Amino acid sequence: MARQERAIRTRRAILEAAGAVFDEHGYTSTTIAMVLERAEVTKGALYFHFPSKESLAQAVLDEQVPFGAVPPQPCKLQEIIDMTFVVGMRLLGSSLLRGSVRLAVDQATPSGVDHGQPFRQWAERLTELMEEARAQGELLPTVRSRDTVELLVGAFSGIQLMSRALTDRTDLGERLSVLWAHMLPSIAVPGLLPGLDSGADRGSRVLTATEAPIA
Repeated sequence: MARQERAIRTRRAILEAAGAVFDEHGYTSTTIAMVLERAEVTKGALYFHFPSKESLAQAVLDEQVPFGAVPPQPCKLQEIIDMTFVVGMRLLGSSLLRGSVRLAVDQATPSGVDHGQPFRQWAERLTELMEEARAQGELLPTVRSRDTVELLVGAFSGIQLMSRALTDRTDLGERLSVLWAHMLPSIAVPGLLPGLDSGADRGSRVLTATEAPIA
């Protein structure tokens, strides 16, 4: 059991280090030596978990969607909103998530790395929630769930890139709030709009509530 726990910790340390290096340098300029130095593990330990740079990059990409986990909400549109803000907040503190996002938009990644996978996973997960929102009467009848979700995922990707370039993502919450202010009136039934929370600090409030100790 102790050996298994060490292996899990080592794998995580490698992923965290790889995320940081991929974020800073991109796929092409990242080397295994850089990851080894950052993770402070041996080459044998790294190759035990990841037999190639491509497999390491894919593993970093695979970690992206779980960072959007939020508590379920009775209103499914609110749950979708919360996921975007939580990812935005976690981008500020997680090198692994930043590396995954960098790889997803890095056109230099080789064909052996499926950098479109996070986009498909996000689209599938959010479409499920959007269909739940439809079933609960939250959406306008003209809304097509998959089209709306793909617009949202694409918009989020572009907004976070712009925010990274201009402010190192410190204004990402404000930019997401503007995005939702424009999107929500075109997809949500009017009666729902006053109760939806898309304030710029929504991500920090959700995370604070999620991580608060239980009395």
